[in-house]
Amino acid sequence: MATLTDTRVPRLDDVRRLVVKIGSALLVDAATGALRADWLRALALDVAMLKARGIDVILVSSGSIALGRGALALGHGALSLDEAQAAAAVGQIRLARAYEEALAPHGIVTAQILLTLDDSADRRRYLNTRATFAALLSRGAVPIVNENDTIATDEIRYGDNDRLAANVAVMAGAEACILLSDVDGLYTANPRIDTGARHLPLVAAITPEIEAMAGDVGSGLSKGGMKTKVMAARTATAAGCAMVITEGSTLRPIQALEDGARATWFTATLDPQTARKQWISAMKPKGALRLDAGAVAALALGKSLLPAGVTLVSGVFQRGDPVTLEGPDGARLGLGLCRYTAAEARAIAGHRSDEIGAILGYPGRAALVHRDDMAL
Repeated sequence: MATLTDTRVPRLDDVRRLVVKIGSALLVDAATGALRADWLRALALDVAMLKARGIDVILVSSGSIALGRGALALGHGALSLDEAQAAAAVGQIRLARAYEEALAPHGIVTAQILLTLDDSADRRRYLNTRATFAALLSRGAVPIVNENDTIATDEIRYGDNDRLAANVAVMAGAEACILLSDVDGLYTANPRIDTGARHLPLVAAITPEIEAMAGDVGSGLSKGGMKTKVMAARTATAAGCAMVITEGSTLRPIQALEDGARATWFTATLDPQTARKQWISAMKPKGALRLDAGAVAALALGKSLLPAGVTLVSGVFQRGDPVTLEGPDGARLGLGLCRYTAAEARAIAGHRSDEIGAILGYPGRAALVHRDDMAL
């Protein structure tokens, strides 16, 4: 069986967590502005199939503005920012309801998450979002993610859901990201203009030559062209997440992908966990946590760092900042992202996790540094 780090095309059977991006042109009929309910019901069958295999699924879905503009009779022309945000406000309700109704018959609980670029750039928001994904997925829910168009302005926008999907995949630690689109992959040139354009089934590295091939191939409803998809692939693969572009208008598009439908896979050279630990290792620490011998032994077994094992906190840092992990003699053991501020860490150091609430005045997280957030 192929793995996600092979030069062969990956298999979804090798994936534990998957992000699927759905473009507006697939979900909404361009002529009428109506939801393509039959297509969505078929996609729900694919999601149920993946869930039955034990795969966590996150859906990044466009469509709120396309659905809302029809409800508000805004026509087919360009929208002002106010009109687009009003359409998004109306359309988000319809979009969330549509997914809930499509997935509920399969016993799948849905959740809505709205993000802006600020939520990725701000460390605290990033960690909160990551924790929310983890909590939802651990309980079997399928998050439905979209850009928060009702409040986003140009300076805090992703601008397209291709890059949003890649960032969500990085946040959630997904091994693969599927972009369901109105194109079936990357070509050496725009196939709608150049009849000699050659389809590329596999891209092992995103080189300047590959970037040059990415012409803007999109539709009237879709904002993202091929250029944004290649940018998304660069983000995803750098974090250990393979990405695939495939044409999604057919019913059961994920089943079709598994059955050999034409697509372009961008392979990752690392798995998400290794990539994340390399990223942490390169950070500059803002403080340090001194550990006792018991905590050092626990870390060696792959466990998280609990407050009880900390004997000294130094430096000034905020939640999510990198800190050095030190042994009893001060020797550096590695780096970790602390889940508490320096002041909070000092207050709970040496105490049991069940005492955190009484000390801080609110229930906190049991681990001071989670095992997924440390590089030893």
